[in-house]
Amino acid sequence: MTMPKLSFRDLPAQKILAPMTTYASLADGQISPDELPYLEARAKGGFDWIMTAACCVHPSGWSFAGQFQCWDDRFLESLTSVADAIHRGGSKAILQIHHGGRAAPSSLCGEVIKGFAGPVSASAIPAVRDGAETPRALSWDEIQELVQAYVQAAQRARTAGFDGVEIHGANTYLLQQFVSPHSNRRDDSYGQDRLRFSEEVTRGVVAAVGDELVVGYRFSPEELEEPGLRIGDTLSLLDRLLGLDLDFLHISLQKWNQSSLRNEYSEPTLEIVAKHIAGRMPLIGVGSVLTKEDFEGALTLGAHSVAVGRAAITNPDWVHKAFGGGQLRTKVPKMGAQETLVLPKGMADKIYAVPGWFPVED
Repeated sequence: MTMPKLSFRDLPAQKILAPMTTYASLADGQISPDELPYLEARAKGGFDWIMTAACCVHPSGWSFAGQFQCWDDRFLESLTSVADAIHRGGSKAILQIHHGGRAAPSSLCGEVIKGFAGPVSASAIPAVRDGAETPRALSWDEIQELVQAYVQAAQRARTAGFDGVEIHGANTYLLQQFVSPHSNRRDDSYGQDRLRFSEEVTRGVVAAVGDELVVGYRFSPEELEEPGLRIGDTLSLLDRLLGLDLDFLHISLQKWNQSSLRNEYSEPTLEIVAKHIAGRMPLIGVGSVLTKEDFEGALTLGAHSVAVGRAAITNPDWVHKAFGGGQLRTKVPKMGAQETLVLPKGMADKIYAVPGWFPVED
């Protein structure tokens, strides 16, 4: 059973573990047992809320090896173990629900299931990167199926004991692909109104679980593509979302105080967005929050609460250290990161396999 729903608006600034890919789940989409201590350790480390890695709502959205899944009741035991681990550590649990769209490689999502085959998106436009596959444009009926897939995933989160869900509308995944003029070239109502799919998913999820679970929406403010998502598009999306009885919005940034990726404005993006929201809904800030000073800086720019990512990888007890005057670790150990930092094997292996992703001790 979930705890009684809490209102973000009524809470002081919350310390949140950002949703981060762990590359650690089993090949069948179940959570790996060594991912549970990772989550529990961060909960014990002082975070008020733990957001999970992106959890896939439909087989056609399976985006990377080691992604865990929530598109069928077969995953309920796995999901429940995640919520239980977070609760054992003393935190509230939020499941991030996700579909990769054209970012889902056919090697993972290529099985034909109810008409889906290979990557799908708003339109048959590939991403701007080397080797990107050209997706198939979703049909009207398939869009309706995916709306229900998000809703059913949120319902499974409720059954599994989560305290909230976050709809992943950021980082160029499916929902953002519908919002962006680069990836959405449709001539039907989902192209004429590029916000429609996001609105329908959000309305559906809020109607299904919003009385019991906290529901939020994560968004990216800009894209580099031409044409692509601009800050004006994002502010229009936020205006639409502000009318949908969400509990929070969550901006996706590389750096909490960064400005435009396209040099279109000089003010910090977080500040622009916060001023536009004007207190109408709690806003979670994020992006290279490494210290207490970074956390407080994001609040100064208008965030209601702040999510911490990379620093919580190297410091499971980041909250206790950052706010208690402890020494923060800034590098991963040369060996043994899985044990020393309480990481799932997939994440530890990935850190060592990608030079420069994390600084490593000498």
